[in-house]
Amino acid sequence: MTQETGGFAALDLHPNIVAAVIATGYEEPSAIQQQSIPIILAGHDMIGQAQTGTGKTAAFALPILNRIDPAKREPQALILAPTRELALQVATAFETYAKQMPGVTVVAVYGGAPMGPQLKAIRNGAQIVVATPGRLCDHLRRDEKVLATVNHLVLDEADEMLKLGFMDDLEVIFKAMPESRQTVLFSATLPQSIRAIAERHLKDPKHVKIQSKTQTVTAIEQAHLLVHADQKTSAVLSLLEVEDFDALIMFVRTKQATLDLASALEAKGYKAAALNGDIAQNQRERVIDSLKDGRLDIVVATDVAARGLDVPRITHVFNVDMPYDPESYVHRIGRTGRAGREGRALLLVTPRERRMLQVIERVTGQKVAEVRLPDSQAVLDARIKKLTNSLAPLVADAEASHGDLLDRLTADIGCTPRALAAALLRKATNGQALTLAAIEKERPLVPNSAPRGDRADRPSGDRPDRGDRERRAPMPLAEGRARCRTALGARDGIAAKNLLGAILNEGGLAREAIGRIQVRDSFSLVELPEDGLERLLAKLKDTRVAGKQLKLRRYRED
Repeated sequence: MTQETGGFAALDLHPNIVAAVIATGYEEPSAIQQQSIPIILAGHDMIGQAQTGTGKTAAFALPILNRIDPAKREPQALILAPTRELALQVATAFETYAKQMPGVTVVAVYGGAPMGPQLKAIRNGAQIVVATPGRLCDHLRRDEKVLATVNHLVLDEADEMLKLGFMDDLEVIFKAMPESRQTVLFSATLPQSIRAIAERHLKDPKHVKIQSKTQTVTAIEQAHLLVHADQKTSAVLSLLEVEDFDALIMFVRTKQATLDLASALEAKGYKAAALNGDIAQNQRERVIDSLKDGRLDIVVATDVAARGLDVPRITHVFNVDMPYDPESYVHRIGRTGRAGREGRALLLVTPRERRMLQVIERVTGQKVAEVRLPDSQAVLDARIKKLTNSLAPLVADAEASHGDLLDRLTADIGCTPRALAAALLRKATNGQALTLAAIEKERPLVPNSAPRGDRADRPSGDRPDRGDRERRAPMPLAEGRARCRTALGARDGIAAKNLLGAILNEGGLAREAIGRIQVRDSFSLVELPEDGLERLLAKLKDTRVAGKQLKLRRYRED
């Protein structure tokens, strides 16, 4: 079921969709896209097993857009996502790929935002609805016909939806849709609960599985740095100050990014060049030859452009953009550490990409250690070390060959040898900052790792023994958290995952923002951020869990 290479144009997609994809800078479909797009275009139900980061959003978005009728002002496709963040991400991807499809509109439906505008957008004819299950069920209670015209359904990250307790909501949604629909299910794992859904709701589904096959080279030292997306260039420039490299390759996702980053590096005095699919083959060869012989030290490349690249000088690989999948990561870092030599690979990770980092670690079987951005002292020490190394070989015979000149210059200028040496150093360093105060002024604001907490601080279903479930004292509060109480408990059929799912989607929180969840027989306790708690509780005031009102209140431990 593999596809001949030939880019997205070879997948029988509408030219306008292909043009929109190309405009984003992506060159070749990933494995999941190559296999899934023809199946979905043909109208088959499908089960796709693939990890986060494999390009699966485009794998379903592109063929579904291909089957949308812009003339029909009614919902035609529904994509379900487990969290608000993923729903927004998927909706943005659809909007990007639909830029050259006049009349096609997308609406994101999730908790923590007013329901009125969402329902209005659906009734006004948005053809593509991207929703979290809980909020969509709220809309169905207001208008049970909302999904009556949907003929394409995608469950994205289905295993995560079940972990968050959305099984009952999914069944409500399935019943509200036409039985004749096409259903596509994507999941990183296929537990029995997912297989049961497939048996009940999918018709003779085709299966696509992207397997992880490659292991990393143990000689390569791997590390990651947490950054914000808009601070990557600053982080790269700081890392280059302290990394002792011979030659280096940086990987980014798009052609434009290769040009932008290479230009920023050149402006800072680095010998750098871009390498992407738009560059003619003879020019690519010149870039690689220049990297081999030392005329270039850094190449900024896309994955496709760097295939087969083998340059013994490469000591470092920077993954400036997260790769699509673990296999791409392995391929990238394999550009260093060749023939038994040691190498170093650095991965820049945005907060939203932490999960993909975990996938890479699991698939490769190796921990990718966390490093911090070099501080000002480290940058200063590195700059002085480079200056020392450049000057040391010149000192040995300098006095014999230039001593008389030194005497004449100091006399002509009327300065001391120390003052003249300082002036020559300023010229040699092109005015580069070599004091702590000056370096601190130019430092980028890049975050170091946010606390992840230990196991006790993660969302969990703490289940004390039945006999003392009610009497057990609450656990000590972590700093910066407040404890809240709901009258819903185990006797209401509530589990911790139900509360977690509802708060994540309706409150718009990141998962790590929620602390311990303790479910008792007649009530439950949830740890939430102290900062902005009242606003959060106001957001959650109409939230329902298992058909009952959540009614979270601050818990007073008197």
